[in-house]
Amino acid sequence: MRLLLIHADYIEYEVKEKTKLAEDFEEKGDRVEEVLVAFTSVEKGDNEEVVTKAVGDILDVAKKVDAKRILIYPYAHLSSNLADAETAVSILKKMESEIAKEFEVKRAPFGWYKAFKLSCKGHPLSELSREITVEMDVTKALADEKKVRSYWFILKPEGELVEIENFNFEGYENLKKFAKYEMEKRRAVDAIPAHVEFMKRLEIADYEKASDSGHIKYYPKGRLIKSLLERFITEKCVEYGAMEVETPIVYDRNHPTLRKYLERFPARQYILEGDKREFFMRFAACFGQFLMLSDATISYKNLPLRIYELTRYSFRKEQRGELVGLRRLRAFTMPDMHTIVVDMDQAMKEFLAQYRLSVEVLREIGIEPSDYEVAIRVTKDFYTQNREFLQEIARVLGKPILLEMWDERFFYFVLKFEFNFVDSLDKASALSTVQIDVENAERYGIEFVDANGERKRPIILHCSVSGAVERVIYALLEKAKFKLESGKLPMLPVWLSPIQVRVIPVSERFRDKAIEVADKIKARVDVDDRDETLNKKIRDASMEWIPYIVVIGEKEIEEGKLSVTIRSESTQKEQKKVMMTIEELNERIKSECNGKPFARLHLPKLLSMRPSFR
Repeated sequence: MRLLLIHADYIEYEVKEKTKLAEDFEEKGDRVEEVLVAFTSVEKGDNEEVVTKAVGDILDVAKKVDAKRILIYPYAHLSSNLADAETAVSILKKMESEIAKEFEVKRAPFGWYKAFKLSCKGHPLSELSREITVEMDVTKALADEKKVRSYWFILKPEGELVEIENFNFEGYENLKKFAKYEMEKRRAVDAIPAHVEFMKRLEIADYEKASDSGHIKYYPKGRLIKSLLERFITEKCVEYGAMEVETPIVYDRNHPTLRKYLERFPARQYILEGDKREFFMRFAACFGQFLMLSDATISYKNLPLRIYELTRYSFRKEQRGELVGLRRLRAFTMPDMHTIVVDMDQAMKEFLAQYRLSVEVLREIGIEPSDYEVAIRVTKDFYTQNREFLQEIARVLGKPILLEMWDERFFYFVLKFEFNFVDSLDKASALSTVQIDVENAERYGIEFVDANGERKRPIILHCSVSGAVERVIYALLEKAKFKLESGKLPMLPVWLSPIQVRVIPVSERFRDKAIEVADKIKARVDVDDRDETLNKKIRDASMEWIPYIVVIGEKEIEEGKLSVTIRSESTQKEQKKVMMTIEELNERIKSECNGKPFARLHLPKLLSMRPSFR
């Protein structure tokens, strides 16, 4: 089903001519005021599940825009995959009946040529579109997820477990937003988040209209940021002790072992037709890594054994209403590490170590614990048996944690944590995560030989120390939005800034000197040699969030120092300018980027030679 929702001052329509599919209609037309008009195309395959989803979306929008009434208006032009007339009328009547339980509703007749006039109100939510589909290929885990009964608590840092309705959220507003988001499980986005504007304006990334929804193109600046994050995260995992591997992105959907795992993993799949076989695009590195481990000869002396892959890309066919910017994608880059361990005691030690590693990785990227909320998801049995261990996790960051508890285990894991970033729209997105998997060693036939020479099944930990790389960029951009709202200047960490220093000559005669200075700066540096005023050049550099803006003129040459504007110490009202030598600037940048990977400038050094991607 396709919907076009218009919040209107009025809609006025007149029936003109009936088609052979027309339903009976005695009136000449109608005028409806203060109305949400739901232009509706009923498609092949639409059923009662679609009706429920569509009615829910229509009512949700109507309440948000404070519409007084709803008009269902059959509109075949939204789709080329229309249902037959009998089905369409039946579904439209069901929608009308369901909406009438909560709202004043009217329905324009089906199968008539109609003239209409409409006055759209023109506010940000006055024009919205929806595609409502039935998931024909939902995994068992996704179906189970809808049935799971969750019990929600707050685990306080001192170890006390408080039922969520009894917790005082004063001083923990972000945690309250996160808890509400998780409990409501409403993932769709009704407005454009701040990071989408930033990613476009800064020429980091944009939607690719020629691809499927949820696939992003990266411009040179975005590719630089992404590659630096990929290198940094990989280096941290290898430093931790993981062996880097590479596995295929396409697998046989009917492989007996993989098929069973598909049913246990809560993700929607991209399906491909191959040579007499059906394949799926991986949505994690588990498949290839587990098959690799099942073929390996492993001793207890090798454990914990860690393997790692940066999946460019993993694919999940997320629902269209949930897709937005870099927050939720259908193709994403996931750092995926799997660890096999001897037993649950070793699993919990490794879980805590990887929890701490995730905190460290995000902090070095530029995302502090104060920027995210922690969720723990656990079975009741595991919590009861390991209460002190969960309390130890809560003490690490010294902040309350959202805890979701299940009566029984529905998935392959008994415990997981997530670090969740809550953005400017109060939507939460998981970054780092670790899970303790008690199923897949058996399913994949993964074994190790113990000290007595006996073959045993290990326990497996799934870990993404940062979460998807795209989500990391999203979090950094959304964090910049919060800085802007607090009066500070938005910026990326210096080590991730595509251009770290811009040198600006005050006039054309200082151009060569500016290039000479730029050549001595040990950073990603460019020169604004355009035929523009000095003020415009400085303003443009600020709009690009460049950490250091260097101005070269007569005074700077005479004094042998640079006039440097330092973005991190400036505010929206006052710029912090200091005089420093090239050596001092180099030393400052070096200290800010210490321990991080470096890449050369991915663009022409002279702005006059540079294209615009906007």
